[in-house]
Order: sequence, then structure tokens, then C-alpha cells
Amino acid sequence: MNTLSYKTKSIRKEDVQRDWYIVDAEGQNVGRMCTQIASILRGKHKASYTPHIDNGDNIIVINAEKVVFSGNKWKNKIYLRYSGYPGGQKKRTAGEMLAKKPEAIVEKAVRGMLPKNRLGRAMFKKLFVYTGSEHPHQAQQPKSLEV
Repeated sequence: MNTLSYKTKSIRKEDVQRDWYIVDAEGQNVGRMCTQIASILRGKHKASYTPHIDNGDNIIVINAEKVVFSGNKWKNKIYLRYSGYPGGQKKRTAGEMLAKKPEAIVEKAVRGMLPKNRLGRAMFKKLFVYTGSEHPHQAQQPKSLEV
């Protein structure tokens, strides 16, 4: 019998090391970019990934108004909201979202790829999306991330 025993190490929330990354969304396909962002927010890129711990890094997305959809999604993709009242369902196409609130396109795409629980909500709080190339996180010295 082998006397060596290997145990899987689970990281504790006190031991998490968070980095800051910056992503330039100019010319990026929304779905392909957001899958990689969601993976980094969850911490799946780290060897110390633990499913029940928020081990992910912080992500800053700039130039959110310059994202790209393939095909006719600017006209055909519909974002739905519901107020909770009868007749309270509201629709916007992707083109209308780009005109009114371009950050919401990236935010809604990433939110849909994260877990639907307390842990997913905590992960989503580490995503910062901005239109334009300016952001207030210079002090964190974010590293550039190619997606």
C-alpha cells in the first residue's frame, strides 16, 4: 500500500490574492469577450480555483460602446425587463441599448454567465464597465488583458 497521501487543497477566502485586469472592448465580439471575463471573475484561470469561494480577479472594461455583434443582432436581439406589474414588460433592441446605456450590454452578458446565487452576485461586483477609455482605477495599476 502506498503511504503517500495527497490532499486537494481548498483555498480559504482569507488567502485569496486578487489582481486587477483591464480589457479594451473596442472591436470585440460581445459573447466571446464576456465568456473570458466571466471565467476570470470566477477564478477559473487560477490553479487554486475553488468552486465555493470567490477567488476571481477584478476586471475593468473600457470602450464598452465599441463592442461588436455578429449578424443582425443589433436589430433582432431583444433585451427584456419586467416591472412586476401587469403590462410592465419592456423591450429594447441591442441597437437601442447601445444608444441609451452601452455598459448594460456587457454587464447583462457577463451576469448571465455567472452563478445565480449570493456567490455570483459577489463575483459580479468585481466587474467595472465604462464607456470611453477613461476609468477611475489607475491607483490599482491594472494589467492589460488580451481577450
